[in-house]
Parts: sequence; C-alpha cells; structure tokens
Amino acid sequence: MNAMLVGADTLGNIPEVLQEFGITIHRHLNGRNSSHQRKSDRLPAGTDLLILFTDFLGHNVMRHFRALAAEEQVRFIACRRSVCALKQSLDCAGLSSKQCGSCPQRCQPATSSKKRH
Repeated sequence: MNAMLVGADTLGNIPEVLQEFGITIHRHLNGRNSSHQRKSDRLPAGTDLLILFTDFLGHNVMRHFRALAAEEQVRFIACRRSVCALKQSLDCAGLSSKQCGSCPQRCQPATSSKKRH
C-alpha cells in the first residue's frame, strides 16, 4: 500500500512503523510550505492512503487534502506525529495485521460530549 504523508518536517521512526503495516511512503510534504501544498489539485497517482499529521498542519490545508482524498476515494487518517498515535490510528482504521481484543480504546465513532436535558 502506498501512502502520501502531509505534515511533519522530519519523520523519525514513522517509516519503520509504516513498514510494519505493509505501507510504503509514496510522497511526503512537510507542514511548513503551505503554498506548495495548496497548488496540488490531485493526489499523486498510485496513492492508496493519505496520512495527515495534525500537529503540523493548519485547518485549511487539512480540509484541502481531505477533500482531495474524498474526491479520489482514497482512505485518509489524521493523527498527531507520534509513533503511538500513528499505530493507534492505523489499528482503528483496520489496517493492522493483528486483531487486538484488549485495546483500551474501542475504536468506535466519536460521540458528542454535550449533555442532553
């Protein structure tokens, strides 16, 4: 599976984590140059997964890439740039090769925290 990564200046251990899940980095755009990110009107050919690192991106850039992924029917994940957050997001997206029944977070859709009266 080929992934496009958006955000993060350096990737650190992230390539090794992605390799454990059978994912290769197809392209990486850092989170600093927003004009470089905005001029892309399509995801690169062969992209199967879009990973957005939320702690390095603005809302407009994230919205732009999420819209591209939806338009091209490419799965996307948004998480912080940490190995733990990435592993948890990949597991919850069903991309893990192992089934974890003892996961502390049940990977359910988020519910509203508003109290109803």
